[in-house]
This record gives sequence, C-alpha cells and structure tokens, in this order.
Amino acid sequence: MRQKHSHGSSPLSRTGDESAPPDRRGDGTSPPRLDPSEAMSCALGAAREAASRGEVPVGAIVLGADGQVLASASNEVEQRVDPSAHAEILAMREAARVLGSRSLASCTLVVTLEPCPMCASAMTHFRLGRVIYGAYDPKGGGVDHGPRIFEQPACLHRPEVIGGVREHENAELLKKFFITLRESRAS
Repeated sequence: MRQKHSHGSSPLSRTGDESAPPDRRGDGTSPPRLDPSEAMSCALGAAREAASRGEVPVGAIVLGADGQVLASASNEVEQRVDPSAHAEILAMREAARVLGSRSLASCTLVVTLEPCPMCASAMTHFRLGRVIYGAYDPKGGGVDHGPRIFEQPACLHRPEVIGGVREHENAELLKKFFITLRESRAS
C-alpha cells in the first residue's frame, strides 16, 4: 500500500456521533457511517454488482468528513452507452448533489481501481479531499501511472492519495471478469 500527498488525516468512524450533520438525503433514512476499510468492502460489492450487469467491475463510495456514506456507484458505461459513466464520476456527482455543493473538499472517495486520467481530472474539479483506491492500473491509471494527473504542475487541486488498499482482492475481481469476458467472446 502506498500513500502520498498527505495533508493530515481526517479520522473516520462508525460511532453514532451526536455532532454529525443531519441526514442530507431527504428520504428520512440515515446513511451508514463507515471507515475506509468498510467503505472498500462496499465499493467491492458495487463492483461485483456491475460485473453481474456486464460492466467492468469498478465500484466507488464517497464518504463525508464524518464517515457518512454520501454516494455509492458502479460503472454504467454499457448501460448508459456513455464512456464517461465511470463509478467515480457517478459517485462524485451524487455526493455533490447530496451536499448541495460542487466542492467535495471534506470527502473521501473509495474506489476499487486506480482512477483513469478522466476521473482523476474530475477529482481536481470537485476539489476532492482524499482518494483511496484498490488495484493499481499500469495501463489505464492516471494517478500513480500514465499521466499522473495530481503531479502535473498545472493541476488545479491535489487530493491526498492512498493506493493499493486490498489490492489483490480488487485485482482478482477484475482479472476474473476479463477472463470470463474473453471466454464468452471466444465461444
């Protein structure tokens, strides 16, 4: 696991903190509060759900400053016939809607795969506070591979980055998905 761009840590907890902000979803239910490891489990669940729909298995969760789940999404590229419908983009859009703000500076995005350059660039525009990802992506990644968006001099905003969280588990899910896909196309 690799950590960089640390701007200090923001503790996330599952406790029923009385000072936590009220539910912002407006449906009367209270979203769960998760720590980053639990959030990765949820992101993996969303990724598995995407795979069951024939989407590349990537899942993303956005946590508020208190660890409250603001949004959850999985890839919907095939379903929406939209190459930009990546889990990260969909989750950040929903989190911004829930917060009523385009800034996600106090938020953490937990995603199963290293964000691509498009998603990393979107994170700078959302002013995301922190990104935690699972599997590294040497071919398509834009954070620790490829253009390394957050390291560019012209980068608008640099979130804290933690990569390689449950890397093997995330990578195996992707590997199995693509093996199955190749086998189905060959038959």
